[in-house]
Amino acid sequence: MNKIVLFDFDGVLADTLDDMLLFAERVCANLGFPRTPTQRDLNALDRMAFEELGRQLELPQDKIQDFVRGSLEMFSQCETLKIFEGMDDVIVRLSATSKIGVVTGNTSSVVKRFLDHYGLAKYVNLVLGVDVPGSRPEKIRQAVKQIGGLLGGRAYMVGDAVSDIRAAQEASVVSVAVGWGHQNWEKLAQAKPDYLVRSPKELLTVLDACHHRQGGNL
Repeated sequence: MNKIVLFDFDGVLADTLDDMLLFAERVCANLGFPRTPTQRDLNALDRMAFEELGRQLELPQDKIQDFVRGSLEMFSQCETLKIFEGMDDVIVRLSATSKIGVVTGNTSSVVKRFLDHYGLAKYVNLVLGVDVPGSRPEKIRQAVKQIGGLLGGRAYMVGDAVSDIRAAQEASVVSVAVGWGHQNWEKLAQAKPDYLVRSPKELLTVLDACHHRQGGNL
């Protein structure tokens, strides 16, 4: 195995757009600041994180951490999150040639329950959630180190937000942006990922090809 492939969770593996907007609306209401979040709010974020969404929704600063905790709690209580069609096949097929990790702003327990539900846990080597200290670039480097040395191989970060692309660039891994997540194609393209793909099938083609780019070497 000469590749490490790291995935973001929300908007890449899990189709959680509707869940995220609904949970955010409920938490805002519980906090006494009614809001109706839309995908435009997520698309506007420079950093895809619950605290940034709270600020985008113009919550008072002293309510931001309550918003974060409430949103994560909503996700923890959700029994089944929907997987994007085809992403289970991507994980299974990649596992034959790659080591796989998940680096996410959601909690590790939510991701692990999701992987168990879809029978994917045995294919994923590592999960680093928001409960693990560190910035996104630091967690990418940590994941690469924990999963194992590359021995001349390559590492990829697959995300759906400009902050995923920038984190990959900062961590010196190949950035792959997907067009089916929480931020739109135009915004992702502006961040100049190494690859920008429209479907899980195209993602698998890109990762299977293991194209050589100078910027992806560790």
